Amino acid sequence: MTTAAARALAALAIDPGGLGGLVLRTRVGPARGAFENALTRLPGEARRIHPAISDSQLFGGLNIAASLAEGRPVSDPGLIDMPCRLILTMAERTGPGLAARLARILDGCTGHCLVALDEGATAEEAVPRALADRLAFHIEPDEGRAKALLLPAPADIDAARARLSQVKTPQDTLPALTALAARFGIESLRAPLFALRAARALAALDGAEQIIDAHLQEAAELVYPARATQIPHAPEPEPDLPEDQPPPTPDQSDQDDQGAPDIPEEILVRAIAALLPADILERSAGRSRTAASGSGAGNRRAGNRRGRPLPPRSGRPNAQARIDTVATLRAAAPWQTLRRTGANKHRAVIIHPSDIRLKRYEDRSDRLLIFAVDASGSAAVARLNEAKGAVELMLAQAYARRDQVALIAFRGDRADELLPPTRSLVQAKRQLASLPGGGGTPLAAGLVAVTELARHATGRGLTPMLVLLTDGRANIPLSGEADRKTALEDAETIAAGLNMQGIAGVLIDTSNRPADQAQRIAARLGARYIALPRADARVISTAVSEALDS
Repeated sequence: MTTAAARALAALAIDPGGLGGLVLRTRVGPARGAFENALTRLPGEARRIHPAISDSQLFGGLNIAASLAEGRPVSDPGLIDMPCRLILTMAERTGPGLAARLARILDGCTGHCLVALDEGATAEEAVPRALADRLAFHIEPDEGRAKALLLPAPADIDAARARLSQVKTPQDTLPALTALAARFGIESLRAPLFALRAARALAALDGAEQIIDAHLQEAAELVYPARATQIPHAPEPEPDLPEDQPPPTPDQSDQDDQGAPDIPEEILVRAIAALLPADILERSAGRSRTAASGSGAGNRRAGNRRGRPLPPRSGRPNAQARIDTVATLRAAAPWQTLRRTGANKHRAVIIHPSDIRLKRYEDRSDRLLIFAVDASGSAAVARLNEAKGAVELMLAQAYARRDQVALIAFRGDRADELLPPTRSLVQAKRQLASLPGGGGTPLAAGLVAVTELARHATGRGLTPMLVLLTDGRANIPLSGEADRKTALEDAETIAAGLNMQGIAGVLIDTSNRPADQAQRIAARLGARYIALPRADARVISTAVSEALDS
């Protein structure tokens, strides 16, 4: 992969606008260090950007602070004003907005290219699909074989760039590359175009006047594996002809194809298939989930509504930070007499950048109370009735506090989401009218369901909080087979994971005599422990409100 990475970097330096860029997927380590060191040796200007870059930095625009200080419009240049190599760090955190803006820059044929440094650990944590589709190469180096990349000399790259327009492309090369991409389930037409451009750049680098089979194979191996969604099947054998039937004579279209390169398609297929990741199907599914959900790891969590105003602060205005006009004028007012000298003596108001104050608001999020109820055993009906009453009481308060409530019941060998997040009292009563009870205690499965619901709620800007009603006597592990020791270990492990996510909670011990198991689970959750063996719905509601508001 080291040689492939070096060739990909060289091809990108020769045709940056045509190839778009590349994705380097690796964590910080020797492999990434070697790659970034190679980037510094490439000709051309490089600019580092981050997922939180503002539109004014990217596209330029009016500099409000300088304009106010000088009394005339002053514009700042943006990164797109000059062709350069953009290096996007923490690319897996790129939001849909920035991905669309960077895609627009790449589609504009301005000569820019993008190097996305992806540090994602799972398939869901990746560069947005729409942006990755516009980058020709995807490289995942092997940390165990990390070493310096041997790049061509800058003079060789400049000479290859000068020869690029003179490289000849054999006839029907692009249709052959398109058919090859289809065999790997690649739907985007950018892939064969990138493969063709990469082959031309590699031919120019090698000093060839025309693309040859070796260049096509190398280009396909660099472009196709990361985009593949299926393992190609062997072609169906052609039917045998009768001995007395002469072979078909080539028609005019076959004669026209004689100028095309003799691409050994099956050899190409086997070469590319050898480079496919072992978890290609899982990665394909992960890309689909990423495209559907939009965000990946490191997603910035913001409140889903704006709270009360906060005192303004000084800073630089941008698309997210607006100027507080009154506070700005108040900060500038004491200095007007001193500033009104020379060329400024006829100006009504003189504002310096240090005077600018920005508006701030409290970042608030609606709260989601997740009731996880142990519906197992002989006391299940009583516990569920208490939970039902507590949920209805909490829903009655939700209109004033804008809380949402969800209900998860676990029994037997599984957990069920009986009530999705809602504020509707009518819907809650309809869903809670009949609740099942009895069976084993799959506490681990209930906590897994809580984890999934909390993750989705956090992505929607909600603040999840857990209310767990259980006696802590887990006896069904995640495997589904009765094993009390394993069940408790699974529950404690998942509870510790919930605690690491920072989810506040309350565990209500519903056993007649408080036991150590429930206290151990509460400690793992980092939740407040409340022993209420004979609590009714109102007592539970009051205790939960006091615990979560404290």
